[in-house]
Amino acid sequence: MTRIKIIVEGQTEESFVDAVLAPALWHRQIYLTPILLGVPGHKGGNVNYARVKKDILLHLRQDPAVYCSTMLDFYALGDGFPGVPPPPQLTGLQKALIREQAIYQDILESAPDTRADLRFVPYLQVHEYEGLLFSDPDAFARGLGHQGLSLQLQAVRNAFATPEDINDDPQSAPSKRVLGIYGSYRKVIEGTVAAQQVGVATMRQHCPHFNDWVSRLEAARPLA
Repeated sequence: MTRIKIIVEGQTEESFVDAVLAPALWHRQIYLTPILLGVPGHKGGNVNYARVKKDILLHLRQDPAVYCSTMLDFYALGDGFPGVPPPPQLTGLQKALIREQAIYQDILESAPDTRADLRFVPYLQVHEYEGLLFSDPDAFARGLGHQGLSLQLQAVRNAFATPEDINDDPQSAPSKRVLGIYGSYRKVIEGTVAAQQVGVATMRQHCPHFNDWVSRLEAARPLA
């Protein structure tokens, strides 16, 4: 059995890991546990690196037989993240990879006694959780309970090479686009139901960075 704790930034990601992603890996005897970042009542957004780092180090040191990963929206990262800010002309994926590598290196240097090189798997969602749901606009609309929204959701999807390319502007990030189409969107409840309708396999097919992360989780082996 392989155990992986995933530090998530909000209740939407917590529900996604618990109800959608974790069941997809059970057959491999890989068990995911979402850990909500920070203090009780935290709802995501403006994720401060000091808090993220504290939680990563806590879980790496608390149990040497567990892996630690993250699921944070690149779009909503707050202050203090290591590394030089990625150049604006890069793609969202390129920016996320640069940040992930900087976080990985910082954790390795901060906790050399924890086998973090093996046990820590950083992941930043490009750009935002809702991007994954655009992997299948029909299923997304079905999950929202409004099949008539399918064409509008598909139009958003068609404008980008992949769902992960849906951009990070404050007015046009994935969640903002959803709200523009369906103003009563409830992230935690409907976001989770929609994710179940879309399915992890479809997300992996259309979202290469997400697929790479899940592949790394699948490759984790039990720790002595």
